[in-house]
Amino acid sequence: MPEPTVIVRMKEKREALAAAARWRRVSFPALRACVAFVFARPDSLQRFDLERQKQMNQTDVQHLSPAAAAPAVPSATRVAIISANWHDDIVHQARDSAIRRLVELGADAANIQTFELPGAFEIPLLAKKLAESGQFDAVIACALIVNGGIYRHEFVTTAVIDGLMRAQLDSGVPVFSVALTPLNFHDHDDHHDYFFHHFVKKGEEAANACAHTLAEHARTNALLAGAQTPQVTA
Repeated sequence: MPEPTVIVRMKEKREALAAAARWRRVSFPALRACVAFVFARPDSLQRFDLERQKQMNQTDVQHLSPAAAAPAVPSATRVAIISANWHDDIVHQARDSAIRRLVELGADAANIQTFELPGAFEIPLLAKKLAESGQFDAVIACALIVNGGIYRHEFVTTAVIDGLMRAQLDSGVPVFSVALTPLNFHDHDDHHDYFFHHFVKKGEEAANACAHTLAEHARTNALLAGAQTPQVTA
């Protein structure tokens, strides 16, 4: 004879509760350990994905890395470097490393002028003014744009990058961006040290990009000038 329905249901409930208890004993310690690890430091989750981040970072992609491949820069090359004063101890690493690299490539340090502004939002207008002045062959903009101010950093970054692009398109003078916006930035030693050294790399990359771009523009200008020269026939 089948057991009464109530007894069957009570038995099923006891089995379900026992299974849940076993799951808690096995799973909760591991879950608590994961939660403790994640919240111990604000950047804990980022460490899981470090290798993939490196692959996405142009600094660490080997086929783009050899700085020695950058062409020589004529000593008369005139470069303006603008930097924002927010987190200036980090931002100035890009400015200073760009200057060092340009000088290594042959530029005269006397022809490299530096400018400082309160923040990143003010950079595009000055970049446009310097580019249109006819006194500079290239402009480099340096800034660290992070959350914590009045505006979300994504909106500020979009405005800055769009403005820099407009400045170079309107003026015909190359404008290079070291205006970086990390996904997360926490003002503790780990993040500060990482971005301190990261901006050194980015300044060098900007200088190398400047050298490559100016050399290619010079080659292109020579080709276009040759194509426009009228052919004299006998």
